[in-house]
Amino acid sequence: MDPATHLGTSSVAHGYGAFAEREARGTSPTYEEWAAGVSTDPQVTALLDALPPGKRQPNLVFGAARWHGASGGYDDLRRTLLTRWDDVAATVRARATQTNEAGRCATLLPFLARLPQPLALLEVGASAGLCLLPDRYSYRYDDADGGSRTLDPAAGPSPVVLPCTLGPGIAAPERLPEVVWRAGVDLAPVDVTDDDACAWLETLVWPEHDERRARLRAALAVARTDPPRVVAGDLLDVLPALASQAPRDATLVVLHSAVLAYLTPQARGSFVDLVGTLPGHWLGNEGARVLPTTAELVSDRVDRGFVVSLDGTPRAYADPHGRSLSPLP
Repeated sequence: MDPATHLGTSSVAHGYGAFAEREARGTSPTYEEWAAGVSTDPQVTALLDALPPGKRQPNLVFGAARWHGASGGYDDLRRTLLTRWDDVAATVRARATQTNEAGRCATLLPFLARLPQPLALLEVGASAGLCLLPDRYSYRYDDADGGSRTLDPAAGPSPVVLPCTLGPGIAAPERLPEVVWRAGVDLAPVDVTDDDACAWLETLVWPEHDERRARLRAALAVARTDPPRVVAGDLLDVLPALASQAPRDATLVVLHSAVLAYLTPQARGSFVDLVGTLPGHWLGNEGARVLPTTAELVSDRVDRGFVVSLDGTPRAYADPHGRSLSPLP
C-alpha cells in the first residue's frame, strides 16, 4: 500500500504516512509496513491522537509496542495496540526516544581530531553518553580511492569498531582525540549500569538493524567500565554551569547529534544564541532541515541524512548512523 495515496485525515495519519515514505522505506520493511498501516487505520490513529503531541512519533510508539510484544507484520502491531493499549500508552508516557548511536562518532571524529588538543567534551541530549567516548572506540575509514585507515585507542583495539566511508576530499583523521574531561546533559539520562534502561535503548533500534543493536551492546559494555557523567536537566538551563566546569587548559567542544529536532523552533534559536556565548567550539550533527544554516542544503540526497556543522558552518553530509561522510556541493 502506498501511504502517499491512502492517508487518513488526522495529523497522526499524515505523519505516519510521511514516516513510512521518507524515513522507513528502504531502511526498515517492518516500520514501513507498520507506519503505512497506521496511516490508514482510523481506530489506531484515534488512540494515538489521544497521546500528548510530543509522544505520538513513530519511533516512540513502535518501540513501546515492541516492548510489549509486537513483532511481525502490521496485524500483530495492531493487535498489540488494541489489546494492550493501557500498557503501551503508559510506556510511551514514561519513556523517550533516547536512541544513542555510537556510530555517529565516526563522522564527528575527523573534526574533533583537528581541533586544538586536549579536548573537553560536553554533549547536549547525551542519553547514555555513548557519543562522549570517541577516544574509546576503534575506527575503520575507507576512502574513495580504495585506501583504508584503522585507528585504535592507546590501550589497544576496542570491542567497538566503527566503519565509515569517506567521500572525495575528506581525509581520515590521523589520530584519536585526547579527551581529558567529558560530561553530558539530558532530560532523562540513561544509566549504563541499569539493565532495564539499556534494554529500552536496544528496543529503540529498528527491527532489522542487527548490526546497530550489536554495536549498542558493545558500546554500553565499554561505557560501563567508566561511565560518563550525564547531568539531568534542560540543556538551556544546565549548559552554562556545566561548561564552566571544563578545564581551562582544554578546548571545550559542545556537541550534539540528532537532538535539536526534538526542540521547538524557539528553543533551537535560544540554544544557538547560548552556545555562541561559550568558549571553544560547537560541533553539530543534525538533519539538514533542523537549523537555518543547513536548511539550504536539503535535497533528495540528504532528505534522510545529516549535516555536520562546526561553529555553525556546514562542513559535510553524514549518514545518520555514522556509516559515511561526504563533501558538500
